[in-house]
Amino acid sequence: MAIAFVLIDAESGVEFELLKELRETEHVAEAHVVYGVYDILAKIEGSTPEEVKETIIRKIRYLDHVEGTLTLLAV
Repeated sequence: MAIAFVLIDAESGVEFELLKELRETEHVAEAHVVYGVYDILAKIEGSTPEEVKETIIRKIRYLDHVEGTLTLLAV
């Protein structure tokens, strides 16, 4: 299993709307609103690193209100 943690910078005021969308996204195991430099922390799980990568690139980064991401791959 491949795991990544994604720190998400969201547009101001829509964090909980985006959180709901993330939690409904395939391969998103957990998602939480956090305080600090980033707005949301999401845990992505997939059977392969490629599956995790595609989830981040093709699904999460294309959601409305996502302004930027930082990905941390678990080893």
